[in-house]
Amino acid sequence: MDVVGLERALREQVDGEVRFDAGSRGAYVTDGSNYRQVPIGVVVPRTVEAGAEAVAVCARFGAPVLSRGGGTSLGGQCTNTAVVIDWTKHCHRLLSVDPEERTCVVEPGLVLDELNRQLDRHGLKFGPKPSTHSHCSLGGMIGNNSCGASAQAYGKTVENVRRLEILTYDGTRMWVGPTTDAEYEEIVAAGGRRAELYRGLREIIQSSLADVRQGFPRIPRRVSGYNLDSLLPENGFDVARALVGSEGTLVTVLRAELELVPVPSTEAMLVLGYDDICAAADDVPRLLEHSAPTQLEAIDDRMAQLMREEGAYLDSLDNFPAGESWLLLQFTGDSRDEVDQKAHALLEALGRGEKDDTVAFSDDHDREQRMLKAREAGLGVTARPPDGRETWEGWEDSAVPPERLGDYLRDLKDLFTEFGYGRPSLYGHFGQGCVHTRVPFELTTAEGVATFRAFLFRAADLVSSYGGSLSGEHGDGQARGELLPRMYGPRVIEAFGRVKVLFDPDDRMNPGKVVAPHRVDQNLRLGVDWRPATPDTHFGYPDDDHSFTQAVKRCVGIGNCRTHQGGVMCPSYRATGEEEHSTRGRARLLFEMLGGHADSPVTDGWRSTEVRDALDLCLACKGCKSDCPTGVDMATYKAEFLSHHYAKRLRPAAHYSMGWLPLWARLSALAPRLANAALHAPGLARAGKRLAGVSGERDAPVFAEENFVQWWRRRAAPEPDPYDPRTVVLWPDTFTTHFHPAIAKAAVRVMEDAGFRVAVPTRAVCCGLTWISTGQLGIAERVLLRTIDVLRPWIEAGTPVVGLEPSCAAVFRSDAPELLPHNEDVHRLAGQFRTFSELLVNDAPDGWRPPRLARVATVQTHCHQHAVLKDDADRELLRRAGLEADVLDAGCCGLAGNFGFERDHHDVSMAVGELGVLPAVREAAPGALVLADGFSCRTQIEQGGTGRRAMHLAEALALALDGPLPADRPERLTSRPTVPRSAPLLVTAAVTAAGAGAAIGATALARRHRHRR
Repeated sequence: MDVVGLERALREQVDGEVRFDAGSRGAYVTDGSNYRQVPIGVVVPRTVEAGAEAVAVCARFGAPVLSRGGGTSLGGQCTNTAVVIDWTKHCHRLLSVDPEERTCVVEPGLVLDELNRQLDRHGLKFGPKPSTHSHCSLGGMIGNNSCGASAQAYGKTVENVRRLEILTYDGTRMWVGPTTDAEYEEIVAAGGRRAELYRGLREIIQSSLADVRQGFPRIPRRVSGYNLDSLLPENGFDVARALVGSEGTLVTVLRAELELVPVPSTEAMLVLGYDDICAAADDVPRLLEHSAPTQLEAIDDRMAQLMREEGAYLDSLDNFPAGESWLLLQFTGDSRDEVDQKAHALLEALGRGEKDDTVAFSDDHDREQRMLKAREAGLGVTARPPDGRETWEGWEDSAVPPERLGDYLRDLKDLFTEFGYGRPSLYGHFGQGCVHTRVPFELTTAEGVATFRAFLFRAADLVSSYGGSLSGEHGDGQARGELLPRMYGPRVIEAFGRVKVLFDPDDRMNPGKVVAPHRVDQNLRLGVDWRPATPDTHFGYPDDDHSFTQAVKRCVGIGNCRTHQGGVMCPSYRATGEEEHSTRGRARLLFEMLGGHADSPVTDGWRSTEVRDALDLCLACKGCKSDCPTGVDMATYKAEFLSHHYAKRLRPAAHYSMGWLPLWARLSALAPRLANAALHAPGLARAGKRLAGVSGERDAPVFAEENFVQWWRRRAAPEPDPYDPRTVVLWPDTFTTHFHPAIAKAAVRVMEDAGFRVAVPTRAVCCGLTWISTGQLGIAERVLLRTIDVLRPWIEAGTPVVGLEPSCAAVFRSDAPELLPHNEDVHRLAGQFRTFSELLVNDAPDGWRPPRLARVATVQTHCHQHAVLKDDADRELLRRAGLEADVLDAGCCGLAGNFGFERDHHDVSMAVGELGVLPAVREAAPGALVLADGFSCRTQIEQGGTGRRAMHLAEALALALDGPLPADRPERLTSRPTVPRSAPLLVTAAVTAAGAGAAIGATALARRHRHRR
C-alpha cells in the first residue's frame, strides 16, 4: 500500500483532519479490550459527506477502514491496522425528531446522553442505555448492538433501529430497513449493486432458514454473530437490523433513524438481599413471573468487598439491605402510586415485606441513582482490585436463558477454580441472563496466554451447552470471533462468511473481526512479546508496585474521561474533542512510550515530542485521580514525564517564571509596588509576558503591599505551645500570602473565634506545587525537605496544620508522600494536614458554631479538592453556617494553576471555563455569594467576564462575625490588592528584567503544539 500517497489524497480530498503522525496513531492504538493494533492513520471528518469521501479514497488505495465511535469496545472491535474514521468530534448532530412517530435521525458520532438531553423537551429518549451512556456514540452502539440495564424494558439497540443510511467499501450508498416483498422486487428490478446485495441476502437466508431458526439462541441477550435472524421472512427481511452489531465489518453507517420511547414519569427501586449470587440468580425467574421491571440488575459480595476496600461508592452500599449479594429492580410508571404498587405487589408475591432487613425500597430518584451507580461502576471497580491481581476482559459478558442462570453461574465458578482464577466478581443484567465479570488472566507469559486461550474455549463450550451466547452485550470483535463456531456450528458460520464476502469481498472493512478472525491470543496489548522499559522515577507509585509502568497500565479504556458533563475529568478533552487530549489518549501514548512493542509509533522514550504535545494541554487538574474508575492520575504522570523530558535541557520559559513563582513572590515583598507596576505597565508588561512565556491575554495577579507573613510578624502574637491541644498551624501558602492575604487574616479571625490558638511559620516554607506541576521534581523534593525541617516541631507535637489553598493541601496529602515515600515526617504531616473546613467541622471545641450567613451561595469546588481532599466537610460547614449552597458540578474552571497563564493555552483555558463554571457564575443571583477557595478558580471567575468577585469561605465567615451581610453584591466587601497608577519607569524596567531574566535562556526552545480546528 502506498501510505504516503494515501495520506496525500486524504488531505487533498477530505474535508477533515487527516493525521498519520505518531502521536495520533499511538492514541488510537487500542480500545477497551486486551488487543492492540497500530492504525495506518486517523481521519476526523467534519461532515458525514467527508467521512464517505474518506472511505472512497481508502478504497482507491486498498486501505482497510475502521469506523470508530467512543472507542470503548471490550472485544477489540475498535483497534485495527486500518484508517480509523473517528466520527465523534464533528459528526454528532441530531438531524430531526418526529415526536408523533417517536423517531429521530442522528449522525454516528452523537453521544447517547447528549441525544437524550436534546430529546428531553419532547418527553422522549432512546431506550437502550449502556453503562457508558455518558460517552458512547450512537454509531458505536449500532456497531456493537449495545444494550445496558434498560434493555430489560426496551430491548437491544437492534430492536430500536428503524432505518440506516449505509455505505459499502465499493461506494454503494443507500438507506436500508424492513423490506416488503413488493419493495424487494422493485429493488431487484432496478439492478445495480443494491440489487446484488438484496438478492444475495435473500439467497443466503433462504438457504439457511432452518439453521438460523434452530441455531440462534432464543434468549434476550444474543449479541454474538451477525443478525441473520432479522432477515427471516417472519421478521420482515430487515436489512438495517441485520447490519446492527456487524462491528464495522460490512458497511459504514452514515446516519440512523431510531425508534424512541417516552421518558417515564416516575421510578422506584427495590433492592433484595440474598446469601450469595447464585441464590440471587435462582430467584430471577420467579421475579420475572410476578413482575415486569424496567431493570433487573445484580451485584455480588465480591464487588461490594472491592468497593469497601477501595473506598468507592460507599454511599451506594449504605442504601443496600442485608445480604451478601443483591438484585436491583427498577419499576417505572405514570405516578408514584403506580410504581409503589408494582413493587409492593412483587414483595407480596415473594412473601417479603418492605420492613424486612433484606429489602430496601425507594421511590426517591436521587437515592435510586446512587444505588444504580454502584452497578454501573462494575468494570472500573473490578479492573484493579487492591490485592494487585489485575483482571481483564475476554469472558466478560456471556448470556444464558434467565431460567438457567443460577446453574450456569455455579458451573462458571467451578471453571474459574479449575483454571486457578480464584473468585472473580459476578454481576450484570440478570433479568436477561447476562453475566459480567473480569478474570485475572495472566497475559504476559507463554503459559498464562495458553491458559487464557484454553479457558475461553472451555467457557464457550459451557455457555453453548446452556443454549446461551458468547456475548450478551459487548460483541465479538477479536475476543470471541474465533469462538463463534463453538456456538453456531459450521453451517451458520458459513452463512456469516457469505454475508461478509457479499458486502466486503476484499476484507477491507475492519478485517480480522467476527469473520476470518484473528486468534484470540494474537495482537494482545500485553502478550509474551511485551517488553516495556522500567525507568527510574521520582514519584514512588505506592499503589502500583512502585512502578511507573504499572501506573500507566491502570487505564483499561473505559472512556469516562470522554464525558461531556458532570465531574471534573477531562477538561481538555471537553474543550477540544480530541482523543489524545483525553486521559485515556494520554495514557495510551505513555504506554507506547515505554516501548513494550517493536511496532510502537512512539520511539523516543522520555524525549518523545508526541507525548509532550499530548500532555501540553493536560491541566493537571487531578480530576482523573478521582473520576477515572481505575484511578489514573495523569497530573502525576505529566509531572514525571516533564522531569525526564527536560532533564539537562532548557525548559519552556513558563517553567522558570511560573514554576519558580514562590521565589519571585518572596522577592516581590521587597518592593511590591514596583513589582506590580512592572507587571502592569503598558509595553513593559507585554514584553515581560513574552519573555516569561505568559499569555498576553492574561492580567498578572497583583502582589499585596503587605503580605500575610509580614502582617503576622507585625501582629507580634505570642507563639502558642505546639503541645497545647488548642494550637493549630496556619499554612502560609504562596498564593494566599502574597496575593490574597485578607483570606489568611480572615481565617485567623475565625479560628480564634472557634477557640484555637494560631501559629504561623515565619521562615520561608513552600509545598513545591509550582515545581511539581512543571516537572521540576528534584527542586520540589529539596523544597519539601526544607519545609519539613521548618515544620518539624509541630510535626513532632502532632499539631494540626491548616491549609487555605486546596492545591497546596493536596500536595501534602497526596503528592508529597509519593515524592518522598520513605520520609516518615512527610507521612506524619499528611495525616496532620487539615483543610479549613475539616478543622472547624471535626476539631472545633464543643459548643462552637460558625457565624450565621443565612444566604444563597454559588460554590465552585477546586479540582484538587474534588480529587484528593473531598468536600464533605465544606458542605457540612456551609450547612451549619446557614448557607443555601449550590455546589457546582460544572467541572474545572480552566485556569488550573499555571496552565491558563501559559502562552498558547488561553483559548483552551477559557473554553473550559465557558463549559460550566463561568456561565454558572454569571447566572448566580446578584445577592448570592460566589465562593471559591482555590486561587485559580477565583482568578478565572474574576478574569472570565463574569462581573463577579469570588470569596474564600474564610472571608465569608469572618464577615459574618460582624453581623448580617449586605444583600447587594457582598463580594464587594472583600479587599484585593490594586495596581498603583504610576511608578518610576527606570525602576519598573529593572524589576521587569529581573523577573524575566531566568526565562531569557528558555525562549530559544520552540514548543510546537498541534491545535485542532
